[in-house]
Amino acid sequence: MINKVILVGNVGKDPEIKHIPNGTAVAQFSLATSETYKDKNGAKTTQTEWHNIVLWRGLAEVAEKYVKKGDPLYIEGKIRSRSYEDKDGNKRYITEIVGDTMQMLGRKQSGDGGGHATPPPSQENYAANTANEPPMAPDDLPF
Repeated sequence: MINKVILVGNVGKDPEIKHIPNGTAVAQFSLATSETYKDKNGAKTTQTEWHNIVLWRGLAEVAEKYVKKGDPLYIEGKIRSRSYEDKDGNKRYITEIVGDTMQMLGRKQSGDGGGHATPPPSQENYAANTANEPPMAPDDLPF
């Protein structure tokens, strides 16, 4: 059995970074993928899907430093569904993509000469082992 997802899309919001009690970093953000097709009347239609992305450990730290809203990304990972209770005590369900590989595909250039203050790292392909959730103890990390 295989649970594998490959997405290429644009980041919907800056990553939100949290650290769990043992200090391990977790990044969460949305990623938009779009599909364009012609409908039955021949009109061009674009359908956008929003994906909840979760990155752990080193990938979360890279996302914190270099990933910004609007950036194009390649994400490879697995689908995970879970439930939780919101602040009002209601049970909520969420489907996430737990990424184990991320590749930064380039930056959108703005006409005002602006951009990100920090240049992207020289190596743009990152991978992390996320097979053991919740995260391993810091001494057991593979990197």
